Amino acid sequence: MAGKNKNKSKSTLPNRVAADNRKARHLYHIESEYEAGIALTGTEVKSLRNGEANIRESYAEEKNGELWLVNAHIPEFSHGNRFNHEPRRPRKLLMHRREINRLGGAVQRQGYTLVPLKIYFTERGRAKILIGLGKGKNVRDKREDVKQRDWDRQKSRLLKEMS
Repeated sequence: MAGKNKNKSKSTLPNRVAADNRKARHLYHIESEYEAGIALTGTEVKSLRNGEANIRESYAEEKNGELWLVNAHIPEFSHGNRFNHEPRRPRKLLMHRREINRLGGAVQRQGYTLVPLKIYFTERGRAKILIGLGKGKNVRDKREDVKQRDWDRQKSRLLKEMS
Protein backbone atom coordinates (compact mmCIF):
# COMPACT_ATOMS: atom_id res chain seq x y z
CA MET A 1 0.00 0.00 0.00
CA ALA A 2 1.16 3.43 -0.83
CA GLY A 3 1.33 5.81 2.12
CA LYS A 4 0.96 9.56 2.14
CA ASN A 5 4.03 11.64 1.50
CA LYS A 6 4.39 13.58 4.76
CA ASN A 7 7.35 15.65 3.56
CA LYS A 8 5.28 17.38 0.90
CA SER A 9 4.51 21.00 1.78
CA LYS A 10 1.72 23.21 0.44
CA SER A 11 4.01 25.88 -0.99
CA THR A 12 6.95 25.05 -3.20
CA LEU A 13 9.23 27.54 -1.45
CA PRO A 14 9.23 27.67 2.36
CA ASN A 15 9.00 31.15 3.92
CA ARG A 16 8.34 32.72 0.53
CA VAL A 17 7.94 36.51 0.79
CA ALA A 18 4.69 37.73 -0.76
CA ALA A 19 5.13 41.45 -0.01
CA ASP A 20 8.06 43.43 1.34
CA ASN A 21 8.20 46.95 2.79
CA ARG A 22 11.78 47.98 2.02
CA LYS A 23 11.17 51.66 2.75
CA ALA A 24 10.13 50.95 6.37
CA ARG A 25 13.68 50.61 7.68
CA HIS A 26 14.60 53.87 5.94
CA LEU A 27 11.68 55.81 7.44
CA TYR A 28 11.59 54.26 10.96
CA HIS A 29 13.93 53.17 13.75
CA ILE A 30 12.63 49.59 14.17
CA GLU A 31 13.23 48.54 17.77
CA SER A 32 11.52 45.15 17.83
CA GLU A 33 9.76 42.80 15.44
CA TYR A 34 6.67 40.67 16.00
CA GLU A 35 5.11 37.89 13.94
CA ALA A 36 1.33 37.75 13.54
CA GLY A 37 -1.13 35.71 11.54
CA ILE A 38 -3.56 37.38 9.14
CA ALA A 39 -7.27 36.59 8.76
CA LEU A 40 -7.69 36.40 4.97
CA THR A 41 -10.33 35.24 2.51
CA GLY A 42 -9.56 32.64 -0.16
CA THR A 43 -9.14 35.11 -3.01
CA GLU A 44 -6.76 37.22 -0.89
CA VAL A 45 -4.54 34.20 -0.31
CA LYS A 46 -4.46 33.48 -4.04
CA SER A 47 -3.51 37.08 -4.83
CA LEU A 48 -0.76 36.94 -2.19
CA ARG A 49 0.61 33.73 -3.69
CA ASN A 50 0.87 35.59 -7.01
CA GLY A 51 2.97 38.23 -5.21
CA GLU A 52 0.64 41.13 -5.96
CA ALA A 53 0.37 42.78 -2.54
CA ASN A 54 1.54 46.26 -1.54
CA ILE A 55 2.12 47.17 2.13
CA ARG A 56 4.14 50.39 1.70
CA GLU A 57 1.40 52.78 2.88
CA SER A 58 -0.10 50.43 5.46
CA TYR A 59 0.11 50.38 9.24
CA ALA A 60 -1.30 48.37 12.13
CA GLU A 61 -3.51 49.76 14.88
CA GLU A 62 -5.28 48.48 17.96
CA LYS A 63 -9.07 48.81 18.16
CA ASN A 64 -11.15 47.34 20.98
CA GLY A 65 -8.41 44.92 22.04
CA GLU A 66 -7.83 43.64 18.50
CA LEU A 67 -5.00 44.40 16.09
CA TRP A 68 -5.91 45.48 12.53
CA LEU A 69 -3.84 45.94 9.38
CA VAL A 70 -5.07 49.12 7.71
CA ASN A 71 -4.57 50.35 4.13
CA ALA A 72 -2.76 47.25 2.84
CA HIS A 73 -3.50 46.71 -0.84
CA ILE A 74 -4.12 43.11 -1.93
CA PRO A 75 -5.64 43.33 -5.44
CA GLU A 76 -8.65 41.30 -6.46
CA PHE A 77 -7.89 37.82 -7.74
CA SER A 78 -8.03 37.76 -11.53
CA HIS A 79 -10.14 34.58 -11.70
CA GLY A 80 -12.35 35.53 -8.75
CA ASN A 81 -16.07 35.90 -9.26
CA ARG A 82 -18.63 38.08 -7.51
CA PHE A 83 -17.32 36.90 -4.12
CA ASN A 84 -13.99 38.62 -4.69
CA HIS A 85 -12.63 40.69 -1.78
CA GLU A 86 -12.25 44.45 -1.48
CA PRO A 87 -8.58 45.39 -2.11
CA ARG A 88 -8.03 47.85 0.79
CA ARG A 89 -10.26 46.39 3.48
CA PRO A 90 -8.93 46.30 7.08
CA ARG A 91 -7.58 42.84 7.94
CA LYS A 92 -7.50 41.36 11.42
CA LEU A 93 -4.10 40.35 12.77
CA LEU A 94 -3.90 37.30 15.01
CA MET A 95 -1.68 37.67 18.08
CA HIS A 96 -1.82 36.77 21.75
CA ARG A 97 -3.78 39.17 23.97
CA ARG A 98 -0.70 40.00 26.05
CA GLU A 99 1.29 40.98 22.95
CA ILE A 100 -1.57 43.13 21.62
CA ASN A 101 -1.84 44.96 24.95
CA ARG A 102 1.93 45.55 25.06
CA LEU A 103 1.99 46.93 21.51
CA GLY A 104 -1.10 49.07 22.04
CA GLY A 105 0.40 50.58 25.18
CA ALA A 106 3.66 51.41 23.41
CA VAL A 107 1.80 53.10 20.56
CA GLN A 108 -0.41 55.18 22.88
CA ARG A 109 2.07 56.14 25.60
CA GLN A 110 5.43 56.34 23.89
CA GLY A 111 4.57 57.46 20.36
CA TYR A 112 5.60 54.33 18.51
CA THR A 113 4.16 53.15 15.19
CA LEU A 114 3.34 49.60 14.12
CA VAL A 115 4.86 49.19 10.66
CA PRO A 116 4.35 46.07 8.52
CA LEU A 117 7.74 44.86 7.28
CA LYS A 118 6.82 41.85 5.16
CA ILE A 119 4.12 39.28 4.44
CA TYR A 120 5.30 35.73 3.85
CA PHE A 121 4.10 32.13 3.76
CA THR A 122 5.32 29.56 6.28
CA GLU A 123 6.27 25.99 5.44
CA ARG A 124 2.73 24.93 6.35
CA GLY A 125 1.28 27.41 3.84
CA ARG A 126 0.02 29.95 6.36
CA ALA A 127 0.26 33.67 5.62
CA LYS A 128 2.13 35.60 8.31
CA ILE A 129 3.09 39.24 8.69
CA LEU A 130 6.19 40.66 10.33
CA ILE A 131 5.35 43.87 12.22
CA GLY A 132 7.99 46.30 13.44
CA LEU A 133 7.56 48.56 16.46
CA GLY A 134 9.38 51.75 15.58
CA LYS A 135 9.67 55.51 15.79
CA GLY A 136 9.82 57.78 12.76
CA LYS A 137 13.17 59.15 11.64
CA ASN A 138 13.75 62.80 10.89
CA VAL A 139 15.75 64.07 7.91
CA ARG A 140 19.01 64.28 9.86
CA ASP A 141 18.75 60.63 10.94
CA LYS A 142 18.17 59.54 7.36
CA ARG A 143 21.22 61.49 6.17
CA GLU A 144 23.37 59.95 8.90
CA ASP A 145 22.26 56.48 7.84
CA VAL A 146 23.22 57.21 4.22
CA LYS A 147 26.63 58.54 5.31
CA GLN A 148 27.23 55.48 7.48
CA ARG A 149 26.24 53.12 4.66
CA ASP A 150 28.57 54.92 2.21
CA TRP A 151 31.44 54.79 4.71
CA ASP A 152 30.90 51.06 5.27
CA ARG A 153 31.04 50.47 1.50
CA GLN A 154 34.23 52.51 1.17
CA LYS A 155 35.79 50.68 4.09
CA SER A 156 35.03 47.27 2.59
CA ARG A 157 36.45 48.38 -0.80
CA LEU A 158 39.68 49.57 0.84
CA LEU A 159 40.04 46.33 2.78
CA LYS A 160 39.56 44.30 -0.41
CA GLU A 161 42.22 46.35 -2.24
CA MET A 162 44.73 45.94 0.60
CA SER A 163 44.34 42.18 0.80
